[in-house]
Amino acid sequence: MSDNNYTPDSKLGKWFNDRLPLLTLSKHLQDYPTPKNLNYWWTFGGILTFCLMTQIVTGLILAMHYVAHADMAFESVEHIMRNVNYGWLIRYVHANGASMFFLAVYIHIFRSLYYGSYKSPREIIWILGMIIYLLMMMTAFMGYVLPWGQMSFWGATVITNLFSAIPLIGESITTWLWGGYSVGNPTLTRFFSLHYLLPFLILGLVVLHIWALHVPGNNNPIGIELKKPSKDTVPFHPYIVIKDLFALLLFLIIFAFFVFYSPNILGHADNYIEANPVVTPAHIVPEWYLLPFYAILRSVPDKLLGVIAMFAAIFVLVILPWLDTSKVRSAIFRPLYKQFYWFLVADVLILGYMGAMPAEGTYLLIARVATGYYFIHFLIILPLLGYKEKTLEVPLSIMEPVLGGSTNPSFTKSQNKNI
Repeated sequence: MSDNNYTPDSKLGKWFNDRLPLLTLSKHLQDYPTPKNLNYWWTFGGILTFCLMTQIVTGLILAMHYVAHADMAFESVEHIMRNVNYGWLIRYVHANGASMFFLAVYIHIFRSLYYGSYKSPREIIWILGMIIYLLMMMTAFMGYVLPWGQMSFWGATVITNLFSAIPLIGESITTWLWGGYSVGNPTLTRFFSLHYLLPFLILGLVVLHIWALHVPGNNNPIGIELKKPSKDTVPFHPYIVIKDLFALLLFLIIFAFFVFYSPNILGHADNYIEANPVVTPAHIVPEWYLLPFYAILRSVPDKLLGVIAMFAAIFVLVILPWLDTSKVRSAIFRPLYKQFYWFLVADVLILGYMGAMPAEGTYLLIARVATGYYFIHFLIILPLLGYKEKTLEVPLSIMEPVLGGSTNPSFTKSQNKNI
């Protein structure tokens, strides 16, 4: 049944649906044709939606007890942990939820890179996703400052100082962020206000992200466009819903392990020391999910060029649909691209590790090499691969690799060889 022809059974449903077509929308979501070969890497979209709602709900509860003042912020966090009913649980879910959120986001992004989900006609979906990712990093950084521990204070000092490198207006921007001449109470108030606001902006962009997805439809592991509905698709409910729920259950088991057994393992011990402007920690590091970009920032000797490189690392992801010149989407049929893809994964992991190490000696050298490869991968290798790479033959439908009968002998031969 098409969405346009859907009519509720009851008179009340018809009356309501004519004025606010939520029932039609619900029917659309249930019957939405989805490629039947989606694997479990595609379940992270639903997991991310759950993570966002968890962060918003727990954040709202924490905001009821948190005091955004430099003299009371640290104590208010301790009050939440010790005196608020289940405050320890709500805070640990929120803090570890941020890490789980970013873990799911990175898996979601690298899945898109592997299967070419950023390519035409899904460029807007990808760009919206990158904007969400950027806002997530901003929100997470501001949230990291709120406990007002040593790492919070000095992390805020280091990162906000970066804006002073911008010619002409840098000092003014930094002073505005600080609300004075150094990180202090006005800074904390600003960060709390923005940290409270940005998740709702992210939620709005997520709605646009999903809406944009429903125009061209889902990509799939073999990267071909499908006619909807067809023998290659299944309704979203119950097939994909059940799969998403099962994946979410497994994800929640991992999430629960961190919350109940290792709630502080992803944080930093110095953040349990109240902020002290006259005592600098031996080694200032951000949260783990920001470490690759922190490594890129520190690998460049010049302060301004380091800031430019850090933001350029995100910008190349935004323009990725136009950097990748290959007509084939999925890495399954791109043998050379698949190798470079794993080089990129290793490179990002190395950058993350280097971001946690002191910016000196061998660590600094490795970080510079990894930063160089990161930009070479996107700006040189990807554009050239589209012209030089010999791709495998792509099947005409999802059913061909499963049931056989491919019109292309080389494709059938390669599949049999893999089996």
